[in-house]
Amino acid sequence: MAITVRKGLIFNEESRVIDVIRDIAEVVTLSNGDTISAAAFLNYFLFPYPTHYQLVSKLSGGERRRLYLVTVLMHNPNFLILDEPTNDLDIFTLAILEEYLASFKGCVIIVTHDRYFLDEIVDHLFVFQGEAVIKDFPGNYSQFNAYRKLKAKEVNRILQDSLLKKEKPRSTVTNPDKLSFKEKKELETLENEIAQLEAEKMNIESALSSGTLSATGLSEKSERFSVLLMEIGLKSDRWLLLSEKEG
Repeated sequence: MAITVRKGLIFNEESRVIDVIRDIAEVVTLSNGDTISAAAFLNYFLFPYPTHYQLVSKLSGGERRRLYLVTVLMHNPNFLILDEPTNDLDIFTLAILEEYLASFKGCVIIVTHDRYFLDEIVDHLFVFQGEAVIKDFPGNYSQFNAYRKLKAKEVNRILQDSLLKKEKPRSTVTNPDKLSFKEKKELETLENEIAQLEAEKMNIESALSSGTLSATGLSEKSERFSVLLMEIGLKSDRWLLLSEKEG
């Protein structure tokens, strides 16, 4: 009897597709509590009913990978680790997987180079910054990329301001008041604004970790959190610049 092993799953080549599924369960419980028959679950993952009685030995490589995915998901896991799923699955299966994960109630960790897939699925990124530093960014790849560009732009502006300051000839007139009246008011305003933003950030962090948010609420809070991080970073940099000038 021929046996095929793919990613830890052993397929009996003489089994029918529906038998592989029914050996696990006749009924599949989804993450939202709904139930669906094993046959309907197969159909959802692009195995039309006429193919259910096809032998595993007749399946293509893509169909085998899709069947393996079905056997994993029908166990209704609460934690999934997907390692480069876009390398192994065709575009149609990926579309179904994205739809499935959009309503998935558990935790998903994805390792992938596919930025589009990240944007569609994730609400947090683990950003590896080197020297064993890993930051948790609340948002998808596009949001992180926008934040990174804004941060780099602001850092560059601060560096340019610093260089211009160094190049200016020293005044022979001593001026103990290094900040103008307008800059002093700006410094005071920044302190208040940063405090308010930090308070809002703490509230959102508590909400995100509460586990009580809906999918829509989680998305809205995550987007607002990424905006807050940008605002706090930019205002803090400006506050630091004025503070150093004040001495």
